[in-house]
Amino acid sequence: MLYIVILTPNCNSNCWYCGGFEKGMMPEKIQYSVEDLANFVGKSSIAFYGGEPLLEIDKMKEIMDRIPAERFILQTNGILLDKVEKEYLGRFSTILVSFDGRRNVHNFYRGNYEKVLENARTLRSFDGELIARMTASLETDIYEDVLHILSLKVFTHVHWQIDAVWSHYSVTEFERWVEKYNAGIRKLVKFWIGEMIRGRIHNIVPFMGVATAFFQGYSYPPCASGFRSFAISTDGRILACPICPDLEWNRLGDIYSGIKKKVEILDPCPSCRYFQFCGARCLFFNRERLWGDRGFRLVCSTVKNLVDSLLAYKEVIAKYRERLKYPPYLNTTEIIP
Repeated sequence: MLYIVILTPNCNSNCWYCGGFEKGMMPEKIQYSVEDLANFVGKSSIAFYGGEPLLEIDKMKEIMDRIPAERFILQTNGILLDKVEKEYLGRFSTILVSFDGRRNVHNFYRGNYEKVLENARTLRSFDGELIARMTASLETDIYEDVLHILSLKVFTHVHWQIDAVWSHYSVTEFERWVEKYNAGIRKLVKFWIGEMIRGRIHNIVPFMGVATAFFQGYSYPPCASGFRSFAISTDGRILACPICPDLEWNRLGDIYSGIKKKVEILDPCPSCRYFQFCGARCLFFNRERLWGDRGFRLVCSTVKNLVDSLLAYKEVIAKYRERLKYPPYLNTTEIIP
C-alpha cells in the first residue's frame, strides 16, 4: 500500500500549466499528529507530495524519523533539494524531480533549469530511482526532450504526463499538438527498441510500464489511485487521488475512521480493448470529462498510439521481459502519460 502525504498545498514555483490547489481546499500545514498518521499507515510506503513538500522539510523529517515506513518517496520541483541533509536523501527509495527536458522548454514552463539540474547532479551517488518527471505540453517535442534528459546521464529514469484537460489552451490547439506528439512517440519507441537490441536499455517509464502490461495487464489505473494508493490531505482526509480534494467521489474517509467507500472505473474504459494496457489511464480523467467526448477521445488516441507503437515490437520486448518490469513498487508514477 502507498500513502501520498500532502505536506502542504503551497508551492514556491509558478509553472505555466499548473493552477495548484485553490485557496481553502485544505490547510496550509498538517493539522493531525504524526502519531495519528503512524497509527493509520502502519508500515506502508509513504510518498511526500504538495504543493512543494520541501517547504515543510522539518515535518517531512519528523515523519521519517517516527514512522517505520516500508519505503519513502519524494515528489519535488527540485529547487530545495540542496536543503535536505544526505542522511534523509539516502533514505528515499525514489525521488521524482520535475524536469521538462531541454533548457528552453523547461525554462518556458518552470524556470530554474540550472538550479534544478545542479541539485539533481548532487544526487549521483543516490542508490534509489531518480526520476525526471516531465510535463509534456505545447512546447514539448517528446522525442527531443526525452533524448535530452537521457543525454544528461543524471537521472535513472524518465517519465512524463501530458498537459491535458486542465490546460490553458483549447481542445483544437491540443488536437494539433497531439499529431506531433504521437509521431514523436513512434520515433522514440523505434529509438528505444533499437538501443535495446544493441544491449542498452533506457529506463523510459511509460514504455516499461506498458511493456509490463503486455504480460500481466491492468485492472485499474497503473498509479493504483483509489485501489492500492491513497492520498492524505493536510486535514487528515483520505483521497483516492491527490489532485482533486474538492470532489465528493474522491473523498473516501479520514485517518481517524479509515476508508469508508470505494471508487469505481466508469464506462467506456472497462469494455475497451486497450483497458488491459492502460487501466483507464487516470481515475480523474475517467470520471471528469472536462473536455467532453471529443477531448476524451483525443487523449485516448495518445494512449492507443503509445500501446500500438510498442505492440509492434512485442517479440523483441518479450526477450527483455524481466529487465523491463516496472514499477518494482508503487512510487507515484502514473505510467500512462
